[in-house]
Amino acid sequence: MVFMTTLLISLLGGFLFQLISIPLPWMLGPLMAIIIWRLIFGQKVCWPVGLRNAGLVILGYMMGASFTIKTAGQILEQLPFMMFATLSTVLFSILIAYITSNGTGISLSSSILGSIPGGLSQMVVLGEEVDGADVTTITFMQTIRLLSVVFLVPFFVMHGFSNNSSLTTQSLEIQSNGFVAYTMESIILFFVVTIFSVWITLHLKFPTPFLLGPILGVSLLVLSGLEAPKIPPAIITLAQICIGTYIGLNIKVTSFKNWKRILPYTFGGCLALVGFSFLVGFILTFVHDQKMVNAFLSTAPGGMAEMGITALLVNADLSLITAYQMFRFFFIMFLVPPLIKWWFSRKCS
Repeated sequence: MVFMTTLLISLLGGFLFQLISIPLPWMLGPLMAIIIWRLIFGQKVCWPVGLRNAGLVILGYMMGASFTIKTAGQILEQLPFMMFATLSTVLFSILIAYITSNGTGISLSSSILGSIPGGLSQMVVLGEEVDGADVTTITFMQTIRLLSVVFLVPFFVMHGFSNNSSLTTQSLEIQSNGFVAYTMESIILFFVVTIFSVWITLHLKFPTPFLLGPILGVSLLVLSGLEAPKIPPAIITLAQICIGTYIGLNIKVTSFKNWKRILPYTFGGCLALVGFSFLVGFILTFVHDQKMVNAFLSTAPGGMAEMGITALLVNADLSLITAYQMFRFFFIMFLVPPLIKWWFSRKCS
């Protein structure tokens, strides 16, 4: 019963956001509907993590399917700028953290872990291991950052870089064209590789294996010369609902009492970071002659899932955007946490 209520609330949120033309309606609609339902009515909600994982697998498959040999060469050519974009974003986030710490009185460690555009869960876990860091503060700041970026970036992209109001529908139709033309052997092969890739990345304990596994496995198949079957629009919509509902379920907006003091700095910092990523993307358009929509989504401080869905819906260069987002993701997940932990342990010793 609780699950059916959650599903109904998510669907209503999606329908409403689609009706009023909000970007990413089937992800942001369920996300906000669940948050409001819990905040106003205090009702219990339920959404199995398996459904979220299924949504990530579908998105990872689509992102992996967008890779080509030409794109791989383009990515190798742009590796130095990927490093520049990532480092500049991390350093700018640390600058915002210093300003936030000085203005609100929260610890610098909490502010840094709350400001860097890494995974919410990863930063929270790291906060438990760093002296002086407050997990509640980090959770609140990362939640506001996530919500701000997930709403702001798609809005700017959909309304700032595109004059075609029906572009979302057209993009989904492009994804579904030719699905029935593929042989059953091809569909089975890509399905098996997708599932096996998830199993491998789970076994190796990669971060977000349900997203990274399909990206890596399917992209290798595509780079070998095979063409990946397209995903029907209905399944893409279901994937967005699965992801958006789960995100909304895990955002606890009532768990922080000092929010009035920190909220303006956190939201202002998010705006500044989005603006900074726009500037870095603008530079990228001159360095590598990219369209602004591709450059902005490549450097935007959002997650791979959110930026991947946005790129899909505006028919942007999904493979290039995925490459930039993956590079920053791995950099932040594998290099930033140990560096931060080492830095603060050194300061305290």
